[in-house]
Amino acid sequence: MIEETPPFVETMIQDWSLLSENWRVGLVVFGLVFGTATVAYLASLFVYALEKRFQRTSNLWDDTFLHAARKPVVAFVWLQGVYWAAEVAHKFSEAEIFKVNDTVLRLGFVWLLVWTVLRLIKEGEAILSSPVKMEKPLDYTTVTAVSKLSRAVVIITAVLIMMQSLGYSISGVVAFGGVGGIAVGFAAKDLLANFFGGFIIHLDRPFKVGDWVRSPDRNIEGTVEHIGWRLTTIRTFDKRPLYVPNAVFTTIAVENPSRMFNRRISETVGIRYADVSLMETIVDDIREMLQNHEDIDNKQTLIVNFLTFNSSSLDIMVYTFTKTVDWTTFHKVKQNVLLKISQIIESHGAEVAFPTRTLHMVENAPAEAMAEPAESVGKGGRASRAQSRQGEAAGSQNDEA
Repeated sequence: MIEETPPFVETMIQDWSLLSENWRVGLVVFGLVFGTATVAYLASLFVYALEKRFQRTSNLWDDTFLHAARKPVVAFVWLQGVYWAAEVAHKFSEAEIFKVNDTVLRLGFVWLLVWTVLRLIKEGEAILSSPVKMEKPLDYTTVTAVSKLSRAVVIITAVLIMMQSLGYSISGVVAFGGVGGIAVGFAAKDLLANFFGGFIIHLDRPFKVGDWVRSPDRNIEGTVEHIGWRLTTIRTFDKRPLYVPNAVFTTIAVENPSRMFNRRISETVGIRYADVSLMETIVDDIREMLQNHEDIDNKQTLIVNFLTFNSSSLDIMVYTFTKTVDWTTFHKVKQNVLLKISQIIESHGAEVAFPTRTLHMVENAPAEAMAEPAESVGKGGRASRAQSRQGEAAGSQNDEA
């Protein structure tokens, strides 16, 4: 910032009589703007060269800072150069627009500082969550949340500083914001509930972007695409976007299958009753097959036992866990396990049971079993016998006729 026109500039304008004063002022302003453009270009090249040099070092933050500061440095040169040109023009002009030079310069400095900090936050977010640049990258959801909160703090602080520069009292603004905040809180309670719900998600981290989540309380299931301050976007398995307000997650139970360590195979296989003598051998072979299977985690629970006498089968319980948690790979492993179980059953000459029913017919039954009981209890029994005798009499009459 300068308080007055440099003496050499003022002397050149006043003493150089070849052109009129307006032309001389215009040439000086043009020269300052042209010089500003030249210095800005050279500053950009200088910072870019430093950035390329620091990229060859192992430190990631030096070239990150230079990359974040390169454009604000160029903008600073333009701001200062244009301010000087405007001060020269204001010295020889009474235009009202030049009276705000100092205010524009102060606001410009604040804006450049905020721009630099915001670019630095963005670059830091990319580094901290990148598996290429970091050996142990931080969780993307957490880094994004901290980045958003940091940007909000920087912007709010910059707005308050600019208002103070414009002559407004910050204490009055804060007091007005407190009273207005109460009214806004009552009017936008759902919005605030979603905001704090998003804050709780970022704090507790029950899921992150890319996780498969589902809720037994609501019809919610899919892959998390984005966690905002108001909404969480979930892509369902039929590829439709589902937008869930963050306040919902504070009142429901959420499952995160993406964080499981294993996937479970729980099946019941039945063999025929005729193969009961082979049951123990079949069970032992299935257990041995699972213990030696390369895709089965033997550190987890493994159960293969004769379970129950079912209505048409002898049931075997197969309970084990796979090493993979990938959904597609899990089904391939499960298919392989079931096919091997069927091969074991067939190798022993047994068969997998299916629902059947056996009807036993009694041959040469005694006559007493087919005869009608001598006595029946109740009026219904006597009526039935009377009707039967009447039917027999009518049948005899018809035969005689």
